[in-house]
Amino acid sequence: MDKLIITKLQKTFENYMHKTNGAEFWFARDLQNILGYTQWRNFLATIDKSKESCKNAAQIITDHFVDVSKKVKIGSEAEREIDDIMLTRYACYLIAQNGDPRKDEIAFAQSYFAIQTRKQELVEQRIALQERFVARSKLVTSETELSKIIYERGVIPKVAFEISAVSIA
Repeated sequence: MDKLIITKLQKTFENYMHKTNGAEFWFARDLQNILGYTQWRNFLATIDKSKESCKNAAQIITDHFVDVSKKVKIGSEAEREIDDIMLTRYACYLIAQNGDPRKDEIAFAQSYFAIQTRKQELVEQRIALQERFVARSKLVTSETELSKIIYERGVIPKVAFEISAVSIA
């Protein structure tokens, strides 16, 4: 897939994001266009498969797929109400995974979410390593202090203290 198309699709996806009370969401009708579906009924079939995946993953469907109605303008500035669905990022991910991979837009979305998932895994791994490093540093400091106190009290000879201080560091 052309790098220009990838950049455009990524910006489009992020531009359609809405926020309310700090939670991000997308409207399904917007996502339908982004993912290259021309008919709502075809996209609804993909959404239904995604809801099933959500349920099978032991998630609460209504936490990720919220049915809403919204008004849209039709000719002559009149408005009518249409059904839509508010989707979490997780719901968008499921839709991408259950979409038609022959569509360039779906292939992009599948790749996009795979990369985002890997980035999150790496961030979490780095955080865990940092926490481990901090805990190890605290342990070294504590054991050094303990060794000093034991030596000062005469419980171990100086040679043993020097050996334990070297092995801790």
